[in-house]
Amino acid sequence: MLLIGNYNTLKIARITSTGAYLSSEAGDILLPGRLVPKGAEPGTLQKVFIYVDSEERLTATTRRPLAVVGDFALLKVKDNVTVGTFLDWGLEKDLLLPFGEQTDQLRRGQEVLVYVYLHATDRVAASAKVEKFLKPADNTLAEGDQVELQVYAFSDLGAKVIVNNAFNGMLFRNELYINPKYGERLRGYVKKIREDGKIDVTLRSGGALEAAQDRELILDALKSNGGQLPVNDKSAPEAIATMLRMSKKSFKKGIGGLYKEGVIEMTPDGIKLR
Repeated sequence: MLLIGNYNTLKIARITSTGAYLSSEAGDILLPGRLVPKGAEPGTLQKVFIYVDSEERLTATTRRPLAVVGDFALLKVKDNVTVGTFLDWGLEKDLLLPFGEQTDQLRRGQEVLVYVYLHATDRVAASAKVEKFLKPADNTLAEGDQVELQVYAFSDLGAKVIVNNAFNGMLFRNELYINPKYGERLRGYVKKIREDGKIDVTLRSGGALEAAQDRELILDALKSNGGQLPVNDKSAPEAIATMLRMSKKSFKKGIGGLYKEGVIEMTPDGIKLR
């Protein structure tokens, strides 16, 4: 089955002056000559990305787009046209974000988080209404699992996040010891799966594992900064969060253990390795 808006591995049927023609159930698809790899010949398999070009033809490319169908991605606005907004997704043909799939007015150079989908016309398109594409949690997730998060909106409750490029999650305000940005990707953990399938997430793993991770993070930061860090137990929570992405409480526990073990020493301006 040919996957439009995604990668396919197709056999080269023939090579002409215009490029390589690839066999598919939808007919032969052109891979333009400038993109044909050296040494390619009829009969060999070639991995390509398939999309519909500006002349409504199926086209192959060896270039890698910034997102494929089914992905959520933060993309940059290139231009506004009569039917919508064109986004840069790494290919010669820009990705269309129709006006009907936008939530705000967009300007050139702005970044917008979108879901990439296949339109009924077989064109790849984008939607900024990402929430309607998010699914409730399924049996692939369990409480305590490490997950990938991407921030797609903010509310009075906290940050709304996409979990594992598929599910709807919430990072509540009391979990936000950092100030994530719109579109930012974070590592998190499943805290609770609600009856409606929505997921409460946290940035902390909890327990002994969390303490060990904090210790390693502090040590790595010390080693990367010449054995010293300009934060200690009297530093502002914001300074600690900016530098180490952890709460002041976790930081104090971490450096307390390292101090007792004789690994670090406290200074008026921060901490340093012994």
